[in-house]
Amino acid sequence: MNIRSLTRGDGVVIGAAVLLFIASFLDLYSVDGAPDSLDLPSLWASGPVVLGVVLAGLIGAALVVVARGLPQPPKVAGLDLGQFGVAFTVFAAWSALGNIFDVAGGADNFGGAGDGPDPGTGVILALVATLVMAVAAVATPLVPALKGALLPAPRPAAPQPYGAQPPGGYGYPGAQQASFGGQPQPGQPGQPQQPFPGQPQPGQPQAGQPAPAPAADFSPFWFAVPVSRPLFPEDGSPTPIAELAPGTWYLAVEQRGPSLVAQTQDGRRGVLQDTSGIQRG
Repeated sequence: MNIRSLTRGDGVVIGAAVLLFIASFLDLYSVDGAPDSLDLPSLWASGPVVLGVVLAGLIGAALVVVARGLPQPPKVAGLDLGQFGVAFTVFAAWSALGNIFDVAGGADNFGGAGDGPDPGTGVILALVATLVMAVAAVATPLVPALKGALLPAPRPAAPQPYGAQPPGGYGYPGAQQASFGGQPQPGQPGQPQQPFPGQPQPGQPQAGQPAPAPAADFSPFWFAVPVSRPLFPEDGSPTPIAELAPGTWYLAVEQRGPSLVAQTQDGRRGVLQDTSGIQRG
């Protein structure tokens, strides 16, 4: 499970679930005029409230978050796991609203004391928590502000230019191999060779050949996408070869007009056509 794929809306769902869990230990109802010594029950004392509000809300929040964190959410009866979670949160909010109007128990439980039971602190907080949870679960795919990444992507180290070799040294191409006495031997890598008379110098264009075009002014950089985006093959095929996920850094190795040639962590390369809103490292 990749927690960096969670969105701000998922964070709201998690916060609402924590508030619901805390509310489940508070009073189920309150009675005006009841003695202070009366020990009022919590939400766990009512079966309908526990099943229809507390457990339904917590299960729904867990399904929404787990489905968002998995690369490929499993399906149940043809529906995504996250859709079941949204349904659970809406059902929990509806049940909590019903318990506001019909609190468990009645005035007879207190021997006629007071005007009857009123919704307790736990029921009121449970209604607020389930309403926030249901709204966030439903609105996250629709509201851009809620679709942003919950955790910022870590800052990567400065990338080495694509295709560049490490500095010269033992074992690297271009390093001078020193002979006995510390002087490089002729013909070894890194030893400049004297051209034959009339032979053009290395790097100089020969007569009748155009000078090579200068390389494009592009330096590879790390970037992260705000939302999941497909990565298409470099040959122009319409079938994506990978999907870039938010919260993960990828290396841009080439610029092709408005598109970028990106390299994934497993070494695959492809074209990212939609580069709007990317975060540069």
